[in-house]
Amino acid sequence: MTVDSDTPIPQSQDAELKRVIGPKLLLFLIMGDIIGAGIFAITGKVAGQVGGAAWLPFLVAFAIATLTAFSYLELVTKYPHAAGAALYVHKAFGIHFVTFIVAFTVACSGITSAATSATLVGQNLLIGFGQFIDGVPTTPQAGMWAAIVIIVLLALINLRGVGESVKFNLVLTIVSLAIMAVIIGIGFAVIASGQGDVSRLVVFETPSDRSLFAAVTMGTAIAFFAMVGFEDSVNLVEETKNPNKIFPKIMLISLGLCAVIYMLVAITVIMVIPTGDLLNPKNPDAGILLDVVRIGAPNIPIDTIFPFVTVFAVVNTALMNMLMASRLLYGMARQGVLPQFLGKVHSTRRSPWVAILFSTALAIALVAYVNLDSENGIVGSLGGTTALLLLCVFAVVNISLLVLRREKAPDDAFRAPTIIPILGVAFCLFLAGPWARSRADWVQYEIAGLLLVIGVALWALTWLINRVNYKKGIIETRPGDYK
Repeated sequence: MTVDSDTPIPQSQDAELKRVIGPKLLLFLIMGDIIGAGIFAITGKVAGQVGGAAWLPFLVAFAIATLTAFSYLELVTKYPHAAGAALYVHKAFGIHFVTFIVAFTVACSGITSAATSATLVGQNLLIGFGQFIDGVPTTPQAGMWAAIVIIVLLALINLRGVGESVKFNLVLTIVSLAIMAVIIGIGFAVIASGQGDVSRLVVFETPSDRSLFAAVTMGTAIAFFAMVGFEDSVNLVEETKNPNKIFPKIMLISLGLCAVIYMLVAITVIMVIPTGDLLNPKNPDAGILLDVVRIGAPNIPIDTIFPFVTVFAVVNTALMNMLMASRLLYGMARQGVLPQFLGKVHSTRRSPWVAILFSTALAIALVAYVNLDSENGIVGSLGGTTALLLLCVFAVVNISLLVLRREKAPDDAFRAPTIIPILGVAFCLFLAGPWARSRADWVQYEIAGLLLVIGVALWALTWLINRVNYKKGIIETRPGDYK
């Protein structure tokens, strides 16, 4: 028996998710997800591609991200269910393999990002405490165990419920924004004192003989990583109050505010730091951003406090990635694409506890893998791989929107102009191409390919298990059919 894709899984056996996210929490949730670990490292790398014109790739990346955000807004108000991109692809095409791969790709990007963030936090905390406590180990193995502890703590917060998770996110986001405000303030104080150089903002400089177009393209591909994060929020739509009303306004406001912050950061860095020094920060692990503080406030012991400063932004990123991944697994289980046990909700906390435990186990395994193989450059490439995977997902989401225009939307659903998803497809696919990366960064395709191979293997295994269970009468849905 083939079951229509629009028929939901019966909800009687499990409680529904709790709607606790209002406009303010959603605003800080999205901003906290975008302003994360990347802001400390991305600015210098972008400037290394185009010199003083580093603000341009950030602006282009924001514009491209906004195109896809419009598509997400139409889809999330038309289908207000958890699972995000995978759900939209499922609704548009109904092909088990495609839906599974999209779900796996998005979840993998979130878990990979969270595992990497937790690793960085663990290492930085050990280095920070080692300045005050003798004998604190700073080996990769010690960092691995510290990262695992952090992931477990994040899982406990997630298990407590989305209310506790987003409130913790609120605190971390406020602290992260305060740190950004201090850095930008110090930079503008330097500029006001006459030490800044406005003319650097129009200086184009590239480490090779690339054209302006090629350099800006590569810079935009790097900067795009800093603009992702807004898509995580659609996986929390079932826990948001009146989503059709608040999602469009809050998402666009969040993106706009984050774009302003990134532009201010880029302008500050370019005007304060000589163009030739942008690729050579004093502390490579910290990135070029903190050199602004060294120039403007030399009495601040920035190298001593940096390991602790990063905790707020990076842990925030890890928390939201894990929150997104668990809701994605939950949502797809409720749609019948993933095993149904992943859709179980805790009877009292009303959190998707099985999906949380499953995604936590994957993150811990990835932390161990990343630390064991850190010498081959995987850690440094994961950010680019995450952006690459999401660019491909964004392209598919924009195509799905065009396909789903054939279905009538609710009267209060958001509607994007048709040209927007078309442009979104074109720009996302363009930035996903090899011409948007240096030859050294092509390792991102190798990592993404390996992850997709794992995804295909998991899909085949799930299909076989469902086939056996269907023949035994354990499940009523044949492999490839949907709830």
